[in-house]
Amino acid sequence: MNIRSAKGSDYALISPLINDWWGGRPMSDMLPKLFFDHFNATSFIAEKEGRIVGFLIGFLSQTYSDEAYIHFAGVHPAYRKHHIGKRLYEVFFETVKRLGRNEVRCVTSPSNQVSIAYHTKMGFEAEKGDKEVDGVPVFADYDGARQDRVLFVKKI
Repeated sequence: MNIRSAKGSDYALISPLINDWWGGRPMSDMLPKLFFDHFNATSFIAEKEGRIVGFLIGFLSQTYSDEAYIHFAGVHPAYRKHHIGKRLYEVFFETVKRLGRNEVRCVTSPSNQVSIAYHTKMGFEAEKGDKEVDGVPVFADYDGARQDRVLFVKKI
């Protein structure tokens, strides 16, 4: 497997895959092309035999000089459990650490139990929210009315 920096042209390859990789859920609108154009240094593509099998889109916080943020990550369903996501996260951690960041943040939905379990396994901690859902701390209405979110943080 090869991991490389993302580039603008990757958007046309990845965008059509997103909804399929998420089991038909409409997710592609959450990842506009601007991420591929403006965050190349902190976004990565995993390829195997010339085929995209995973990606991670992240960036350095413009507000908090010690933080980086993972916006979106995905692995082709046929390649899950092959440590591709773990390797993408590790490359991101190494990169942002080298760029002077010591904390990584990300957000997920409280209904996304797979994401919650994955981030916990990767050493992220859920921040204390203003309520709990199934024992997980949640920030109510974080992304708008009835759009609760779990906020994760990891020291690197």
